[in-house]
Amino acid sequence: MRLGRDFISALDTLAETRGLEVDVIISTLEAALLSAYNKFHPGNQNTEITVDHETGEISVKELRKVVEAIEDPDTEITLRDAKRIDHTAELGGTIKIECNPVEFGRIAAQTARQVITQRLRDEERKIVYSEFADKIGEMVNGTVYKVDGDQVIIQLNDKTDAVLPKRERIQGEKYKPGDMLRFYVLEVREHARGPKITLSRTHPGLLKKLMELEIPEIQQGIIEIRNIVRDGGARAKVSLVTLDPNVDPVGACVGNGGIRIKAISNALRGEKIDVIVYSQDPMTYIKNALSPAQIAKIEPVLDNERAVTAYVYPDQLSLAIGKSGQNVRLAAKLTGWKIDITPIEPDRMPTLKDIFSDVLTN
Repeated sequence: MRLGRDFISALDTLAETRGLEVDVIISTLEAALLSAYNKFHPGNQNTEITVDHETGEISVKELRKVVEAIEDPDTEITLRDAKRIDHTAELGGTIKIECNPVEFGRIAAQTARQVITQRLRDEERKIVYSEFADKIGEMVNGTVYKVDGDQVIIQLNDKTDAVLPKRERIQGEKYKPGDMLRFYVLEVREHARGPKITLSRTHPGLLKKLMELEIPEIQQGIIEIRNIVRDGGARAKVSLVTLDPNVDPVGACVGNGGIRIKAISNALRGEKIDVIVYSQDPMTYIKNALSPAQIAKIEPVLDNERAVTAYVYPDQLSLAIGKSGQNVRLAAKLTGWKIDITPIEPDRMPTLKDIFSDVLTN
């Protein structure tokens, strides 16, 4: 039975367009033909079918066990008959008998086609899964395809879509079909309909990857990111440490005129990014983390482990706390310490009114 060179040419084209190996398609075709053959020959399940990629020739061989007396004619053959086919045949061994089933025609071909289609889909799903499973924790580019309820469908390439759930979307960010954005690959799971890829725009890892992309000193390992916390689209805090005392980590990340940090912020819908220097001294680290507020002093709470009181002058109070407590909340999350903000009155020289207050009030 011969498929013909046109069929083989079609297989080669299919392999190229689907991004599959020809060997994978041939093995899939062989499995499909075997499945179809076994449906029409239920008595003999010991069959081998191969397809010659060069000629398109289909070889169907039934495997028979060599025995003295036949009990099952579908699976056994006598030594005498086996010797006629293969002179090296021995009792207890197995030989392959070439078949040319006439009835293995249209219906079998249709069955094979259905199985081939399914197998090819399975192989494509495996390829997509293996490709993106390796990208968990990485940043990818994607195009907004459509908004579907609480999910935004993102097209990663011609064959692969992903979902951006509502919980992973930047609050207030609008998504229009055709918009190109950067995403963090949060999860890749196998699913009956193909891999389910979940993306994020709010994960701290996205900010980390953007900083690695935009800041050469981070790429080169001169500056290390110790921790990142985010309120996606609103504010983020990043703690840095430099391995070169001649390199200012904050200045390097901000860039001349703020060009580097602005590029990162623009990719995150204008998210404000506070870059601060990490310190092994918790009090210094907390003081830095409350930036841009100016902190007068930091004192640990003696009866409460990992808790501090940060004292600020009145004109710095709202800045230290931040809108809806955002600044102090992110600073606490960044450092791992509970932070209480307390205002203090500035030191000043006493006036005459203060000195003679007791006289003036009598």
